[in-house]
Amino acid sequence: MPQRPCYNYLFYCMWKHFVAEYCNFSKKERNGTLTLLGIIIVLIIIPFLFPFFIKQKKYDHSEFEKQIASLKIRPADTTSKYRKKFDNDDGNYQPYNQPYERKNTSYSQQEWKGELFYFDPNTIDETGWQKLGVRDKTIATIKNYLSKGGKFYKAEDIKKIWGFDEALADKLIPYIQIEKKEYAANEKKEEYNKPVYEKKAYTPSAIDINTTDTTALIALPGIGSKLAQRIITFRDRLGGFNKIEQVGETFLLPDSVFQKIKPRLSLSNASVKQMNINTATLDEFKAHPYIRYAIGNAIVQYRTQHGNFSSVNDLKKIMVVTEEIFNKLLPYIKVN
Repeated sequence: MPQRPCYNYLFYCMWKHFVAEYCNFSKKERNGTLTLLGIIIVLIIIPFLFPFFIKQKKYDHSEFEKQIASLKIRPADTTSKYRKKFDNDDGNYQPYNQPYERKNTSYSQQEWKGELFYFDPNTIDETGWQKLGVRDKTIATIKNYLSKGGKFYKAEDIKKIWGFDEALADKLIPYIQIEKKEYAANEKKEEYNKPVYEKKAYTPSAIDINTTDTTALIALPGIGSKLAQRIITFRDRLGGFNKIEQVGETFLLPDSVFQKIKPRLSLSNASVKQMNINTATLDEFKAHPYIRYAIGNAIVQYRTQHGNFSSVNDLKKIMVVTEEIFNKLLPYIKVN
């Protein structure tokens, strides 16, 4: 009896052959693999070597610290005219991060040099303002206000003057006596009696579609130079418009635009150029927007077979000429 092969031994031989076939490298492959591994290792090590070759720049912060320290030092010039801006009332330094408190220099705390008397701010002169203790700059502002037509209608209005000290205004208000004149009433009366002009509604002029040019059409809303030229070309090929609705048949003219411009269109002369169907050539038929080649060829063939048309109604005998097409063609055709 033949002996059965040992399956374990066969499997071992197959596995050994697989390993020997796919895990064995040639000399070139081994060299390439080692070179690639060497490059990878060098790339991994290089970042750790940077601190030894590239030194980081060191910054000296001493100058910055000196500048910070100088902000904390009180200004040495005690005679400076700006000292009060940096010192508190107690003579201590006021930190820069705190809001500066401006000292009140109103007339209530300063020595007021003036006298009180009854006056009208609308009529008092410059000398009178000076006697009241008002500063020259404020007096100039008041004179400028009055020269431009300004008026004081009540005592409290002097507070509206730019630069007028509020404390001084409170002192002067009880002594203000404004003379009531009739000009205020007259001004109001004139204001109410101003003539009222009625604004006339603008009515744009209508455009005759059979005589207009592209310039007038471009002025219509939604019509540009290209659409205007298409309308004129369509009109010329038709031989003129017979009714306003034909404008809406222009190539690429949106119906929304046509409905918008329709009230601005007019048709004073509806006479159009007619085509003689007994003498017109096929090229002339092709050029007409309502006839084109198919209908024009049928008309020519019918005319060749049956002779000239005795009336325009004979077109109905041609099969391709429907009732709708005939009604559109009727204003543009003739037999004589």
